[in-house]
Amino acid sequence: MSHLTVAIAATKTLTFVFGAVITYLSWTAYQRTNAAELRALALGFGIVTVGSVLGGGIDLVGDIISVLGTQTILYGVLAQSVLTMIGFGVITYSLYRD
Repeated sequence: MSHLTVAIAATKTLTFVFGAVITYLSWTAYQRTNAAELRALALGFGIVTVGSVLGGGIDLVGDIISVLGTQTILYGVLAQSVLTMIGFGVITYSLYRD
């Protein structure tokens, strides 16, 4: 395992931890206030967090089992980009909701 792989795994792990904490805090605030905006905010941060972890996971697992060949990183980037886009869309919705 190269130093770059370790660095990527470490940053993805920290991204997951921080994203999970933000999602948890948003969800706790929603449960306390029952505000739909906070529920959407928690959902958006959860989607972004899952996208980040999934993107890195596809790349690492693909490298290990070589199923997707040299295109593995592109599938990982695509998965992360799509889920980040959807998550930020949900977060934007939560900020504009009345």
